[in-house]
Amino acid sequence: MKQRLIGTALVAASLALAGCATSPGGSGYGNSGYGGGYGNRPANCYDCGTVTRIEAIGGNTNPNIAGPLIGGVVGAVAAKELARRNTDSEGRRNVAIGAGAVGGAVAGNAIQNRVEGGGQYNVHVRMQDGRTTVVTQSDLGGIQEGAYVRVQNGRAYVY
Repeated sequence: MKQRLIGTALVAASLALAGCATSPGGSGYGNSGYGGGYGNRPANCYDCGTVTRIEAIGGNTNPNIAGPLIGGVVGAVAAKELARRNTDSEGRRNVAIGAGAVGGAVAGNAIQNRVEGGGQYNVHVRMQDGRTTVVTQSDLGGIQEGAYVRVQNGRAYVY
């Protein structure tokens, strides 16, 4: 029974994490803000370029387990209560508890990161004309490596 519960929890965790995965570089369709495609880069943009590297500086870079742990416990308890009321199948209850724990842990981690703040970031940008510039900003605003950005007023924005 315990092996089945562990297996079910692992499957639920894998599915939850797979749903959070993103492909690097964006979709390439329309003006998605990411390089690599279909006319979304202006021909002459003096202050535009591609992010080559992002460094986290300052702030708390040590992992903290409190947010995910508390979120996981709360998610599991909530899922157990919902499953108890809505199904009589022990297998479905176990799956619900596992999924609730994983979902709660992900939410707890996100809440903790938002509350603590991420410090500052050095965003390295290779401009269209070959120059390289580094801007320091407190939040990324959706910027990731490979993103096409515009640098204005000492800050990079997804373009």
